[in-house]
Amino acid sequence: MRKIYVIGIGAGNPDHLTLQAVKALNETDVFFLLGKGAEKSDLIRLRHDILQEHIAHGRGYRLVEARDPERDREAAGPGYAAAVDDWRRARAGICERMLAEDLGEDECGAFLVWGDPSLYDSTLAVLEEVLERGTVAFEHEVIPGISSVSALAARHRTGLNRVGRPVQITTGRRLAEGWPDGVDDVVVMLDAQQAFRHHTGEDPVIHWGAYLGTDDEILVSGRLSEVAERIGELRSEARARKGWIMDTYLLRRD
Repeated sequence: MRKIYVIGIGAGNPDHLTLQAVKALNETDVFFLLGKGAEKSDLIRLRHDILQEHIAHGRGYRLVEARDPERDREAAGPGYAAAVDDWRRARAGICERMLAEDLGEDECGAFLVWGDPSLYDSTLAVLEEVLERGTVAFEHEVIPGISSVSALAARHRTGLNRVGRPVQITTGRRLAEGWPDGVDDVVVMLDAQQAFRHHTGEDPVIHWGAYLGTDDEILVSGRLSEVAERIGELRSEARARKGWIMDTYLLRRD
């Protein structure tokens, strides 16, 4: 039966790979890569760099690339969940075709997932949908990776939580609706609208990072009232230069 590895490859540094991930890379016959267009071609390049660095010399493997479907990023309210569902179904269709056409019955394939596959990534849900369709059978194994959240805390030399207190991971969309109840330490992902600006009055400390683990990494830390504008400027400059941005931050109230 076909076997699929879902391998967490960290936040961008090839050294983020675990020994378990390196072992899985060297057992893989076919790597499936979903690209996001020319503006994010360096993400594909980083995957290629990881394969070249960690796969044993002389071991053959194949690469199968496809274009990731576009998602309606303007959808809001009730339409947001529907837009995500439509995008996942389209992605499942692409993965279903690749697995059926490009992976032999006794071969091993792999999807290389940024960060950790279990944290704000759709690959596992997409593969479950492919299995439910019943057109192609496979078993799959998840290899955890260093998430952008872990990389953020490490680069700022801080812990995610404080003694005896919880930490919550949420999205920019949810943070814009209000500070989560019952927590003072909040990690925010997927924030295209800089939702932290809604909380300058509370003036938490922010530990912000973009392109974590890569040569383009940017870090800013300080009181939100003092660094919010600087983060906004850096973010706009970086997005204009590269065409895309991936950032994460920790907000910490007194």
